[in-house]
Amino acid sequence: MAVLTVVSGLGMIVDDRTLVGSPIWFKPFKFSVSLMIYSLTLAWMLSLTTRGRRAGRWAGTVVAAAGAIEMVAITGQVIRGRRSHFNYATGLDTALYNVMGATIITLWISSMVIAFLLFRSRLADRPAAWAMRLGSVIALAGAGLGYLMTRPTPRQRALDGASDIRGSHSVGVPEGGPSMPLTGWSTTGGDLRIPHFVGMHALQLIPLFLLALTALAPRVARLRDERVRLRLVLVAAGLYAAVVALVTWQALRGQALVHPDAATLTAAGGVAVAGAAGLFAALRPNRPTDPNRPTDPDRLADRAARGTREGTAPDTDSPADSTAPNTDSTADSAAKEHAP
Repeated sequence: MAVLTVVSGLGMIVDDRTLVGSPIWFKPFKFSVSLMIYSLTLAWMLSLTTRGRRAGRWAGTVVAAAGAIEMVAITGQVIRGRRSHFNYATGLDTALYNVMGATIITLWISSMVIAFLLFRSRLADRPAAWAMRLGSVIALAGAGLGYLMTRPTPRQRALDGASDIRGSHSVGVPEGGPSMPLTGWSTTGGDLRIPHFVGMHALQLIPLFLLALTALAPRVARLRDERVRLRLVLVAAGLYAAVVALVTWQALRGQALVHPDAATLTAAGGVAVAGAAGLFAALRPNRPTDPNRPTDPDRLADRAARGTREGTAPDTDSPADSTAPNTDSTADSAAKEHAP
């Protein structure tokens, strides 16, 4: 993927061809960078699993292989000057697109196996464990949103299968119109690439959020508590999932990301308020716990078990022991009274 990233970058410099209003090498460049980051992140997560390592290695290998096959198909179509996605113009175009579809499904299933292994593994750092688990689940949802792009548009359905292109990432506008710099997302209509992109990169962003919390912990006393960091990770994951749902809803309504309407702004405000409330709740101080509380029978049972294993003598200063009569002292007093 790293080599293909360099090749695609050079292609954008030396090859001035365009396809659907974008430099023809831009798509393989984006895909190679994304798949490289995705694969490296999964490899790092797999190195931390404690169960199912063999299955994890197989799943990771399948992810890498599926990504490589997809990139071969995309790059091959660039060399031919043809569209790689949604293209049914010829038998070869159809076959290559179907191969890409099969690789994406295989990659998604393998990623789901890795997410399952993360849930099964017991990691000592609970915030890190949940950051990886929830990031992988949201990423799976984001990857699954790519299916929405395969549906024919109303115009394509009206042609009743006569169109060579079936499916689109644009909603309400034709592809190739005005777009945002760098990302290429539409500025005039809905773009399903946005929720797809945002969702998939939860895999990196939620663990990075935890790394930021850990880096701030030496300077922020509240963040040194593992329970606070865990609550913040849960709030961040919930807020991230809400953002993915929001941009999906916005795109499906044919609305550009940079031109939200009143309904979108209201929903965004609700998400922001909910996030602020969650942040306030997550940062609340923890109640101090008393390990000797009689209302905590499990903790007292553990202390008693440890005392028994260590041979600790019973506590003779208990109220029951203090009220018991001292027969030896009583006998000595009686003997002194009857002494001559």
